[in-house]
Amino acid sequence: MAIITVVTKILQYNPQFVCSFPSHSTNSKQGAASINLWSSPSFPRYTNCNEQSLSKTRAQVDRIRCFTISPSPKKDIVGSIPISEANDENFNSELMDCVVVGGGISGLSIAQALTITEAAQGGNNGVLVTEARDHVGGNITTIEKDGYLWEEGPNSFQPSEPMLKMAVDCGLKDDLVLGDPDAPRFVFWEGKLRPVPSKPADLPFFDLMSIGGKLRAGLGALGLRPPPPGHEESVEDFVRRNLGDEVFERLIEPFCSGVYAGDPARLSMKAAFGKVWNLEQIGGSIIGGAFKTIQERRNVPKPPQDPRLPKPKGQTVGSFRKGLVMLPNAISERLGSKVRLSWKLCSIDKLVNGEYHLTYETPEGFVSVRSRSVVLTVPSHVASGLLRPLSAAAADALSKFHYPPVAAVSLSYPNEAIRSECLINGELKGFGQLHPRSQGVETLGTIYSSSLFPNRAPSGRTLLLNYIGGATNPGILSKTAEELAKAVDRDLRKMLINPGAKDPLVLGVRVWPQAIPQFTIGHLDILDAAKAALRDAGLEGLFLGGNYVSGVALGRCVECAFDSAAEVSGYLLQNVYK
Repeated sequence: MAIITVVTKILQYNPQFVCSFPSHSTNSKQGAASINLWSSPSFPRYTNCNEQSLSKTRAQVDRIRCFTISPSPKKDIVGSIPISEANDENFNSELMDCVVVGGGISGLSIAQALTITEAAQGGNNGVLVTEARDHVGGNITTIEKDGYLWEEGPNSFQPSEPMLKMAVDCGLKDDLVLGDPDAPRFVFWEGKLRPVPSKPADLPFFDLMSIGGKLRAGLGALGLRPPPPGHEESVEDFVRRNLGDEVFERLIEPFCSGVYAGDPARLSMKAAFGKVWNLEQIGGSIIGGAFKTIQERRNVPKPPQDPRLPKPKGQTVGSFRKGLVMLPNAISERLGSKVRLSWKLCSIDKLVNGEYHLTYETPEGFVSVRSRSVVLTVPSHVASGLLRPLSAAAADALSKFHYPPVAAVSLSYPNEAIRSECLINGELKGFGQLHPRSQGVETLGTIYSSSLFPNRAPSGRTLLLNYIGGATNPGILSKTAEELAKAVDRDLRKMLINPGAKDPLVLGVRVWPQAIPQFTIGHLDILDAAKAALRDAGLEGLFLGGNYVSGVALGRCVECAFDSAAEVSGYLLQNVYK
């Protein structure tokens, strides 16, 4: 029971057991090094305009244009004034309620939620989303080619109510696809892929842990373990203390690799897996906290579920008929002219009347926008550079978050290449597999893409999405695409693929140099310090968003977007429309 409780809670963070890449875009347009063996690289690298380039352009142009939102998709630029005169008295552009910087899933979801809230409250000043790249979706990357459909960023999401609401609101209800909730998940241990328990009935039979390990986990979860140390614990320390070495080494360590591509000795239990950490806080033990949580839920009436939403069964994951990219595209289509692409934010200023002045480099030249509030959903290191002129303390805090590299390697094998002992009723079934670092395998994890969702590969072919790299293996940045593909293929032949099988078809290798923010010890304190520094600098109305705030899973970005939208709406109602 204790093992099921912990595993289930961790599944709520990222149920697909794989790396979840930043679900927001970078302002600097620095994305991934893309090596797609069917097409040329699609993510060029370049930096955002800096003060030197901006000053040079100012000298050449000496004028900045003010942006007015048009109800049509046409981009209208009106009112030209010298940059030196850009103050609150000279702006004649329309004043926005909120500018969301970053058109990834975090930014788009916040804007969508704000638009719905604004309509309900009768507002009409609007929301603007600005994106430095020429497309929305951030690092959500779906590719379709020759009968294959694969992801090179995030792979799936937990179908929580907020996630389903966002999909349904955007007209994607009929495009939702859900994985089989009974499909097994595997961990590679001592030369064999072993199923992970998903329900209490599995406990007596699963062979991933010894009887002694199971007993140690059960007693520890009941409270027979050392007390909390009185300081913030790492994931490794928390799990070893509460549940024993076997649970950590054979279950939680590979999960940390799958969720964060991180080092569990450095990840914060409180920050990375707060729901599990909180069980011990509220109940004195993991089991005590679980029972107390159940009792509290029984005492609080559950709000009625939106009747429009589908009702997934069991612990599963979701995607869309044509891949995850359908969601950001659908949100963008709903927002229409509220989304501006290829807009690189150069600077943010706060005017004396409390409004914000944002300067962008756009295809039409430099453009100025005024807004009552701003939400930055760019990665923390990008936000740090933008905020340094306003608050050095906030910038310093945001610069401390680390994003290790991860590569997504998509390989296809003929069905007969799968080892017979890995088949269930003659087929490869399951979500995928994870690999503890101690087992001599470099690849972090593998998703059975063609088994998880329909129409991902041609008949007779198996599509596998593999992740490699992370906090403990940054050396992938020095390897070529061919070397990474060979490393993954070599690992798979130890576990899943027949050693003598033909070479795989390499669909694509995409390297994300800065993939996933690490929620290490002190993460929440650093984030709180950044927010406090913004308040101390008088930057009310400027909010931080994105996956270093919400959590790394795609679903968490969408869920927290509703919270961010409520925070912005509350600020506007209290300080602007009071």
